[in-house]
Amino acid sequence: MIDFVLGHYAYWFTIILLAIGLYGMLIKDNLVKKIIGLSIFQTGVILFFVSVASKWDATVPVKSEAFPITEVSNYMNPLPHTLMLTAIVVGVATLGVAFALLITIYNRYETLNEQELLEKIQ
Repeated sequence: MIDFVLGHYAYWFTIILLAIGLYGMLIKDNLVKKIIGLSIFQTGVILFFVSVASKWDATVPVKSEAFPITEVSNYMNPLPHTLMLTAIVVGVATLGVAFALLITIYNRYETLNEQELLEKIQ
């Protein structure tokens, strides 16, 4: 049992990050905390894809004398890592736009509390 838990530590860490992010997005009333929860959730998803795509004792797909090219199991697939790098860039851009919108909301309604904002909008 302990070997199973320790052998899958990346998945447990991913589940914890997803739970914290989901809690922040669903339960918190402050819009800044919701965005931080969204960012934590996104980090959990990225960590999941990177941990699934990683292999022990594998290297980048560059030809070398140490690893024969006929053994493809020695090489790691770079596509998931590249896609997650793109996801990180898109996430940072999304985070910037979200904070810009929050500044606009705060300047117009003078609150970032979701309930107060809904009352002022109606």
